[in-house]
Amino acid sequence: MPSYQTELDKASKSAEKQISQAEERIAETTRQLQNEWAKTFEEMSQTIMSRARAEMELALKLSERLSAARSPSDALLAYQEWLTAEMGARSEAARQLMTYCQKFMTDSTRIFGRLN
Repeated sequence: MPSYQTELDKASKSAEKQISQAEERIAETTRQLQNEWAKTFEEMSQTIMSRARAEMELALKLSERLSAARSPSDALLAYQEWLTAEMGARSEAARQLMTYCQKFMTDSTRIFGRLN
């Protein structure tokens, strides 16, 4: 009977050790993921603020061009240039968003892959 108890104690301690190690890996993975995502969110925030500034500057430029317009064709040209620039900026913003989404997925996959 003492042999059975000894084996049971060994198995119990081994299981406790494995659980503890798994908890440590999960905690470290969580910290890494939070750090990676925080960096990416910071980059996104800076990109969004930069985009907002550029959009305000573009709108100001349009306003100035419309104020200076001497004919309907001048106003139309100003709108056309503004729309071209705006569409390019929107396209770039969409591309950046997709890049950040891919980064989130890549980081998550890489970090969660370490749990195995």
